[in-house]
Amino acid sequence: MRYLCSFLILSFTFLVQLAQAEQGSPHQPMLASVYRGEVQLTEYWVSEKLDGVRGHWDGDSLWTRGGYRIAAPDWFTDGWPATPMDGELWIARGRFDEVSGIVRSTAPNDKAWRDVRFMVFDLPAHGGSFDARVEAMRKIAGRATAWLQPVEQYKVTGADQLDQALHRVVAAGGEGLMLHHQHAVYRSGRSQDLLKYKQYEDAEAWVVGYTEGSGKYTGKVGALIVERDDGRRFRLGSGLSDAERDNPPPIGSWVTYRFNGLTSTGLPRFARFMRIREEAPDMPQSVANIISTTPGSTP
Repeated sequence: MRYLCSFLILSFTFLVQLAQAEQGSPHQPMLASVYRGEVQLTEYWVSEKLDGVRGHWDGDSLWTRGGYRIAAPDWFTDGWPATPMDGELWIARGRFDEVSGIVRSTAPNDKAWRDVRFMVFDLPAHGGSFDARVEAMRKIAGRATAWLQPVEQYKVTGADQLDQALHRVVAAGGEGLMLHHQHAVYRSGRSQDLLKYKQYEDAEAWVVGYTEGSGKYTGKVGALIVERDDGRRFRLGSGLSDAERDNPPPIGSWVTYRFNGLTSTGLPRFARFMRIREEAPDMPQSVANIISTTPGSTP
C-alpha cells in the first residue's frame, strides 16, 4: 500500500527525535476527572482549558510530561522563579499543531518561540491549598515576561454561569474549562478535586490497524482501528483529514479521540479522531505484539 513508505519515514523521524532528546524522570502530574454536574461550584476555581503542550518547570529546566527536556531558548526561561511550575506551552486557540511542532524540535527556532507562552496553572511543590496556590501564581504576574503568565482563575455562582463561560470559550475557538477545588492540595494522579468540562468528552487509545477506504477514499485509510487500555477495540473514521488518510498515524501511535457519551455496550458514541499524542504511557503487551509483526510501526 502506498502509505507504507510514509510509515517508515514517520517512524524513523520519531526515533531520531527520541534519540536526540534528553530524558529525565517523568513528572507525575495531577490529572483531571470529568465534571458531571455533581459538585458545589462555588467551591471551585474556574479557568480555560488551554489546548497546548503540557510542560513542567522544575526550577531549572522545562520538561514534557513524559520526562523529555524541552529545548527552549535560554532567553525564554530567563528570570523564571526557582519553584516548580505546571503549565501549558501555548500560542493561541486553534494552534495546537504549531506549538507542538515548536516544542518537539531539538533545535530551538528563536523566531517561532517568540510566539509561545508558558501558561502556569499550578505549583506542584507549594504545599498549600489551591486558594493559596492561586495567590502565589498571581504574584508571578508581577515578575512575568511575555513568555511566562499565570492562567486566569475565577469563580462562578452556579451551573448557569459556568455554562455561559463554557459557551463563550467554545464560541471563541477554545476547548473547554477546568475546575479546581479551592481546598485541594497537589497530588499526583487522577483527582476528583480537578475537573474538566467540555461540550464533549475525550480519551486516548492505541492505533492497532486500519480499514480500507471506499468511494472517494479508495486507496486510502477508511478508519483507524484503535484499542483502549481495557483491550476493547473500535474504529475511528470521522475526524481524519484527507492528508491523514494518505499518511495515517503509524500502528503503535497513542491518539486522542472525542466522543459524546457511551453506547449501551460501553463503547464511545460518535467517536472522532483528534490528534496523535507525542508521549504515551506504557504500551500494553497486545499492542507491542502487533508492532513487532508490523513493518514501519512506532516502537
